[in-house]
Amino acid sequence: MVGGWPQQLLGVAAITSWLTLLVMAALQVRRRWNGQREWSRKLVHIGTGAVVPIAWALGIDRLIAVPAAGVITLLAALNHRFRLLPAIEDVGRASYGTIAYGASITLLLLLFWPQQPAAVAAGVLVMAVGDGLAGLVGPLVASPSWHIWGQRKSVVGTTAMALGSLAMLLVVRQLAQAAGLPQPALGALLAIAAVAVLLEQAAVLGLDNFTVPLAAGWLWARLS
Repeated sequence: MVGGWPQQLLGVAAITSWLTLLVMAALQVRRRWNGQREWSRKLVHIGTGAVVPIAWALGIDRLIAVPAAGVITLLAALNHRFRLLPAIEDVGRASYGTIAYGASITLLLLLFWPQQPAAVAAGVLVMAVGDGLAGLVGPLVASPSWHIWGQRKSVVGTTAMALGSLAMLLVVRQLAQAAGLPQPALGALLAIAAVAVLLEQAAVLGLDNFTVPLAAGWLWARLS
């Protein structure tokens, strides 16, 4: 096991602490802005993206990363069913997004961890930041909009998704370069961001939380 158990325990403690802080912050946001149910959920959605870079930096082993992601996905499913933490799940619409998000991270880890950590980071951060910004900014700023399968999409939200996705891909590219890992060319990053934006348009029941990370991560691995 890379780094030995002390390093692995440090990584687990760091990730657990980060997730705990996220939940506490989400509960505070829900209490402070109770009328904005999406805000607390998006805070967790965006903040969860940092888990992969933390795991990458601290060298979390596959034998820990994959089961941990599976357990978190199971907890998300239980929370979806029983609403134990409404600040994470209660958005007033039918959505399996939190479950799909956890499942996509688990599958990315199964496919690429630890040999291609940049692919996992790319998939997760595109969804975390790109989709998170779209969900926050889109409803707040008036702009032309349209509906796809009952889901409202807008120019501002879609632009936020595109810019947030590309920014995260550029960040991951820099991290991959620093680690001596292969990375896609700039044109390929633009293509990955475009695919992510297109998939995010089909957000019925929150299943874009599954398709977007997997597509972005797989394309990163293929195009590197």
